[in-house]
Amino acid sequence: MSRLLYENSVSYKGYLIIPFIFGKADNYEIYSYKLLSEIGHRNQFHKAENPAGIYGSGVINIINIAKEHIDQNSEFVHRGDSFKSRYIYRNNLIIIFQEGDKYFYDHYPPELLNNIAAPKLFKSEYECLNWIKQGFDGRHLRQRAI
Repeated sequence: MSRLLYENSVSYKGYLIIPFIFGKADNYEIYSYKLLSEIGHRNQFHKAENPAGIYGSGVINIINIAKEHIDQNSEFVHRGDSFKSRYIYRNNLIIIFQEGDKYFYDHYPPELLNNIAAPKLFKSEYECLNWIKQGFDGRHLRQRAI
């Protein structure tokens, strides 16, 4: 599997559709997708890979396949766009959430949907993003020095 194409992800009805290149056939790329659900592990499709079982010929095609599957199989009413504050930094997906006056985040690496965020609360989205960026930049500098 190639890295997850977070930059092409689409928020749709309480899900984040994340395409990736599944493979190649005759020099054509075959696309698949993974899902995140705003209600997390309480949803059968949270972190699921291609629950529709259909592959696509491009990013738009696979997004449309995922949307159709969600339309036919969604089991909850979404609250709004839980994935609106998402950022990509060094091919990593960062999703910022707000509850009251506190902010926190989920962090997914480029290759898999495992949340590796630190359990930390912030006073603003900016403070959260700045802390994440400093962590990445510091780690990146340490790796280059080795």
